[in-house]
Amino acid sequence: MNPVTLGFAMCGSFCTFSPVLTQLAALHEAFPDIVPIMSTASYETDTRFGKAEAFRAQLRAICGRDILHTLTDVEPLGPKQLLDLLIVCPCTGNTLAKLAAGLADTPVTLAVKAHLRNERPVVIAVSSNDALAANAANIGMLLARKHFYFVPFREDAPEKKPRSMVADFSRLRETVDAALHGEQLQPIVS
Repeated sequence: MNPVTLGFAMCGSFCTFSPVLTQLAALHEAFPDIVPIMSTASYETDTRFGKAEAFRAQLRAICGRDILHTLTDVEPLGPKQLLDLLIVCPCTGNTLAKLAAGLADTPVTLAVKAHLRNERPVVIAVSSNDALAANAANIGMLLARKHFYFVPFREDAPEKKPRSMVADFSRLRETVDAALHGEQLQPIVS
């Protein structure tokens, strides 16, 4: 059996970057061939959670590759069939909405579109303050589509953010394993 190549696309849910990168390092032990991808916002933006260059350096160190971060970088993923599975982690509400609408105008959304042309799995790790509001419909649409699999998610600080949901990043590996076999890990919402 050939080794599995994963794509790992990060969007701008900056507060989740530290736990996401921890889980990526663990995932890398099982899947050493990981192609890093970043949205423009996640690639360029310094926030109170850290400097963009520091996160880029961590991502490059874990994956051992340059980061794909432009439309031109990610477009060949589909035609060249470079990935067996693509992970979007964290996946913001903005990216959820674009994926549900079929838009491909960012490095992450174009990577997903390019990858899906090969009928291969996409794993979504939600991190959205409006997952139980405007993005609930988008999550529902993606759950109903072929080749989309979700990392189980839960409410995030419901007292302060009653519509927010976040993936249980510790379940990333088992979600990837299930998706590679065409199965959705259950329960989806905990």
